[in-house]
Amino acid sequence: MDIKKQLIIKGMFDLIFSILLLPIILFPLVLLIILSSLSTRRFGLFYQKRIGQYGKKFSLYKIRSLKGTGHLDALDIKKNETIFGTWLRKSKLDELPQIFNVINGTMSLVGPRPDVPGYADLLEGDDLIILNVKPGITGPATIKYKNEDNLLLKQQNP
Repeated sequence: MDIKKQLIIKGMFDLIFSILLLPIILFPLVLLIILSSLSTRRFGLFYQKRIGQYGKKFSLYKIRSLKGTGHLDALDIKKNETIFGTWLRKSKLDELPQIFNVINGTMSLVGPRPDVPGYADLLEGDDLIILNVKPGITGPATIKYKNEDNLLLKQQNP
């Protein structure tokens, strides 16, 4: 089977599975957004611009876990994270709204992590191959770097 057919089948699986999953996660998702709103004193759902398939920018949805606004570095994240936000990020439940990214076709259930502008969109040569697939809610990097914030705090220049 050629790669184009595999990507079409994977996309159909992602869409069908996400639509079937949506009724199950809708109530917990709304509850988490409300709790996040109370915790952060801001609307509990937000989006960030990320780089997707073929280097196109898209809006990635998440549940808010920080009190601060704008771009925060690793140290600011720890200062602005709420207790509820810490739990959300550790449990990865802050990523539940990305099911809508899968439904709208900008993400996949499994794939490389979607990167912020300034990294993946600047790739060259053979490294561009990663942009041939949709970024995923989960994937090998999500598991390997599950404590990414702690890893960044240990770096001299995170």
